[in-house]
Amino acid sequence: MTKLAFLFPGQNSQYAGMGRDLAERFGVARETFEEADDALGFSISKLCFEGPEEQLKLTEYQQPAICTVSVAALRVLAEKGVTPAVVAGHSLGEYAANVAAGSLRFADAVRTVRQRGKFMQEAVPAGKGAMAAVLGLSSEETAKACRDAAAETQGVIAAANFNSPEQTVISGEAAAVERAAQVCKERGAKRVVMLQVSAPFHCALMQPAQDRLAELLRETEFAAARVPVAVNVDAALVTDGSALREALIRQVTGAVRWVESVRVLIGEGPAAFVEVGPGKVLSGLMRQIDRGQLCMNAEDEKSVEAAASRE
Repeated sequence: MTKLAFLFPGQNSQYAGMGRDLAERFGVARETFEEADDALGFSISKLCFEGPEEQLKLTEYQQPAICTVSVAALRVLAEKGVTPAVVAGHSLGEYAANVAAGSLRFADAVRTVRQRGKFMQEAVPAGKGAMAAVLGLSSEETAKACRDAAAETQGVIAAANFNSPEQTVISGEAAAVERAAQVCKERGAKRVVMLQVSAPFHCALMQPAQDRLAELLRETEFAAARVPVAVNVDAALVTDGSALREALIRQVTGAVRWVESVRVLIGEGPAAFVEVGPGKVLSGLMRQIDRGQLCMNAEDEKSVEAAASRE
């Protein structure tokens, strides 16, 4: 059997219409959407299939929507005998990765990410925080620019997502982010793009959200994982249920160490990677991390069948 690594996307992979093709063509996907609707008490399936786009952009809806589409695709692949040997998820995607690993029940995951989105949204007043993508500057230089901008502005700012050797996302108080962006440009960044986000994720400003989420997650059952999960905060393979829970808690204020996490997965020697869920963001990052890796996506009938046919 081919050894596969599954990757699960995070926020901003959503689009209106996602998952509809899967639900129309596969009973197990349709059941997954029904399970999510029941768990949440409203129709996340309608929001995924029809939008509106504006509501899908709100983090408390976006998070359960992406998680549901990812798990629907995961279950269709499983029905076709395509299962992972190792998994990882980008930020929010780590919840779907835990579902794939058998450490977290789907209904618990989708309920938790709805609250996670709400807690993150409420942690920082609108306009106080910001995030920016720094392109073409090393992660070390970007992190140093953040430290220098923090010292200069006395504001909260940190490197939040180490997405690829070419892309690091910074997060924090708006004035500090703007100063760090300027410093990055002065030090050779090709571009700095301010991101349209509803909150400054993965920095110390998220501590109130982390505290609230910790209470919720500590009441949630986690089992030992059947396959290892490469967790964002440590870029390490974990199977212990309580360690997986703690990683999800620490992840709210901690950085997403995606480059290192992917390299840990590559070290396990998978024949291919499959991005399971909406979009191809992680496939794009993989090309920047290691062009030699085969990375497919699975989000609708055509791409699921293509991934299954390589098995």
